[in-house]
Amino acid sequence: MPIKIDNALPARRALENENIFVMTESRAMAQDIRPLRILILNLMPTKIETETQLLRLLSNSPIQTEITLLQTATYTSKNTAQEHMLAFYTTFEKIHGQRYDGCIITGAPVEDLPFERVDYWPELCEIMDWSETNVYSTLHICWGAQAGLYHHFGIPKYPLEQKMFGVFPHHALDPLHPMTRGLNDQFNVPHSRHTEIRRDDIEKVKELQLLSFSDIAGVHLVADIDCRNFYATGHSEYDRDTLAKEYFRDLKKGLPIQVPRNYFPEDDPKQTPVVCWRSAANVLFTNWLNYFVYQKTPYDLSAL
Repeated sequence: MPIKIDNALPARRALENENIFVMTESRAMAQDIRPLRILILNLMPTKIETETQLLRLLSNSPIQTEITLLQTATYTSKNTAQEHMLAFYTTFEKIHGQRYDGCIITGAPVEDLPFERVDYWPELCEIMDWSETNVYSTLHICWGAQAGLYHHFGIPKYPLEQKMFGVFPHHALDPLHPMTRGLNDQFNVPHSRHTEIRRDDIEKVKELQLLSFSDIAGVHLVADIDCRNFYATGHSEYDRDTLAKEYFRDLKKGLPIQVPRNYFPEDDPKQTPVVCWRSAANVLFTNWLNYFVYQKTPYDLSAL
């Protein structure tokens, strides 16, 4: 089934070139079904790349979805043209009276700051509180996961001596949980972060369940008991070259950056990275959409 997006969104061309079924608004109007309403709060600096990555994964299911892109009003993106933001993004003030089947809160390059020092922290807290009553299920990614766990449960993040940077093996702690159903015994996930949350802190909170873990990268996927909120510390949505772009960017700036682990063949940055995480990414996003959004959300969203 298709993913419904704005006719002019730049991601449309990239997705169509990959033979992904994209339905424009005009065509969707003629269909007598209700698509899932998915809100994406995009906090990443590379807005268009992140849009495309997430839309690619959301489209890989038989469920039609309607996407709303959300930006913070208290911080203006410096890396994406304002014309793009004005054309395709909305603000919380304009949608706070609406309800959504699902929401995705992305990562953000602010993890070295205490949460309270992030410019848009009060606005993000307001959105996360609002999501408890206006969104059926929310998926938090990387820094978004750390922010959600801190805001809802007081779980801290800890600085790492060295950036967790590369593609790492993981395993499901509850293979029968619907969110991890279909994953291999070992599956790969990219990580790119300077901070971590710790397993001991998660296991102290009875309202949380740790679903997957990496012996190298640590905590990966956490769910609340009601499965209304999921927290993923990795970046399953990343493209083949995303870590490479980050590596060469930091190298050019003279920052202390190591070659991402398990990424370039033979750890040689001159070679093309091999994608070994895409199938797991598709399973995770499809499971979330199917089991925790589509099968759980009432047809009439006012019943939330």
